[in-house]
Amino acid sequence: MRFSPLDAANRAMGAKMVEFGGWEMPLSYEAGTLAEHLACRNDAVAFDVSHLGTVRVEGRDAHDALQWALTNDLDKVKPGRAQYTHLCAEDGSVLDDIIVWWRSKELFDVMPNASNTERVVDAIGGADVTAERAVIAVQGPHARRRVATVSPEAAEVGRFRTAEVSWRGVPLIVAGTGYTGEDGIEIAVPADEAAALWATLMEAGIQPAGLGARDTLRLEAGLPLHGHELGEGITPLQAGLGWVVAWHKSQFRGKPALLAERKSGPSRILRGLVTEGRQPPRADCPVWVNGHVAGQTTSGNFSPVLGQGIALAFLSPKVPFGEALEIEVRDSRLVGTVSKPPFISLPSRPDGPAKEAE
Repeated sequence: MRFSPLDAANRAMGAKMVEFGGWEMPLSYEAGTLAEHLACRNDAVAFDVSHLGTVRVEGRDAHDALQWALTNDLDKVKPGRAQYTHLCAEDGSVLDDIIVWWRSKELFDVMPNASNTERVVDAIGGADVTAERAVIAVQGPHARRRVATVSPEAAEVGRFRTAEVSWRGVPLIVAGTGYTGEDGIEIAVPADEAAALWATLMEAGIQPAGLGARDTLRLEAGLPLHGHELGEGITPLQAGLGWVVAWHKSQFRGKPALLAERKSGPSRILRGLVTEGRQPPRADCPVWVNGHVAGQTTSGNFSPVLGQGIALAFLSPKVPFGEALEIEVRDSRLVGTVSKPPFISLPSRPDGPAKEAE
């Protein structure tokens, strides 16, 4: 079991701890998941996401190594930008979905999901520097205003931009990314300075939030979670993320399989589901349409903003938006309709999904 540099601070704030991806991390704090979710939608919260991996790839061959391994095209951006991308297997399955922080010409910080750091290192090389830092994600409509009282430079890092700033002489790496659908930033801080920065953010009126709220927030935003909407046997096309594949690149892992699927069309596609009432759907539940099983849920929960159940599911491409359905949950069936995520109105996202790794 691994522990965040903020472990002691989390426990001192009454965090309920759970195992996640080989780490012990906060599920929620004293306010609870519902309150933390709404605080993110209405004000600002901070997540300890130190369980994310950081793989540092540097040198004159770093750019070419990432271009070959990952599906997106780094040449669409430049140093000082962040990019969402996929690492695929040869069969087109998404081994991991990743944010790349392009820090300078020959320096990249690649941010994999917690449980996938080793496989990403195997695929792209580089050094695992996860233990050297903590990562704090500050999210919400007032996130930048509150962070500005702590570090004006950090608050100014734009959406899907990345920059190196200083806070009280401490070097920070900041990216304008997140996993909630709200505006905000992620801050990588040296491990031995993490608790001091965390305390200062709390003093600025930012509320702590745990993994429970992260999950309900990303689900409302229609964002995928590796192991649910992405993973073994799931391709970018099936997940509705074909835009993350740079088809014009001469080669990348999984390209032949993805080209074949694009030509034939995916056999299933990720859709949103909205159910009646407050009972939440769950993952791995059969979805019935017109008396037949048309697919299966991948994630499901209660939406605090909508006050009803929502889910993501892989369905036959023939099932249209607005179609009536039933989700089989244990011994009951929830009635709902097929919907297009996100489930709620969110800030404009011109650079793609505000995706943090798991």
